[in-house]
Amino acid sequence: MISGTVFHGSRMPLGLWFRAIWWMTNQKQGVSALGLKRALGLGSYHTAWLMLQKLRRSMVRPGRDLLTGEVEVDETFLGAPKPGKPGRGAEGKELVVIAVEVNEKKIGRIRMNWVPDASGPTLLGFVERNVKSGSLIITDGWKSYNGLSKNGYKHRRIPGESVGVAELLPHVHRVAGLLKRWILGTLHGGIDKQKHIDRYLNEYVFRFNRRTSGSRGLLFCRLIENAVAIDGESYKKITRR
Repeated sequence: MISGTVFHGSRMPLGLWFRAIWWMTNQKQGVSALGLKRALGLGSYHTAWLMLQKLRRSMVRPGRDLLTGEVEVDETFLGAPKPGKPGRGAEGKELVVIAVEVNEKKIGRIRMNWVPDASGPTLLGFVERNVKSGSLIITDGWKSYNGLSKNGYKHRRIPGESVGVAELLPHVHRVAGLLKRWILGTLHGGIDKQKHIDRYLNEYVFRFNRRTSGSRGLLFCRLIENAVAIDGESYKKITRR
């Protein structure tokens, strides 16, 4: 019954998993492992953390639609301020690339992933995995985006010196700011850095793209649908990097 799903191999009863999913989707800003432990009366923080990590992976629907139309793309850093080289060459922080659909000057759907660097192959690969070919990609003047036009995209570059930082790519910068606020508020700044950062980003994208939904029940059903469509992971696989 649960073979081939996120629940495969779990010793927790399905009823408890469903309670966890309901609690997770019913909290508008998300939930921490400590919050889930308290809500469900779990015996350990570790159990709550593991359940959340599996559910965060399930927040990406297999075969989900690509972004399309007008899409802003930029990178942001996560982590506390540290001395050293600023900008894309900064060390000690985690680099996240963000894509934001812009529909009549309003934010539509988003995508985001942790990336090891801001090189051309890395950033172009992110765009190809998340944005439909033929879309208009809007970026700053960073040279790594130069190959977009040769890879089937329309590309508009906005030189950074032409406008202020906040005006350069306003939609993607707003999403980046909201992401950082969510990490500080809900997760208290703790995202386990590289090892699990994409799982937290999955959760943020899932919530953000359904921010206008008036039904928590629909979110609950959507997450269960995703969970039964994704293979389960062992504890060793989740903790291995």
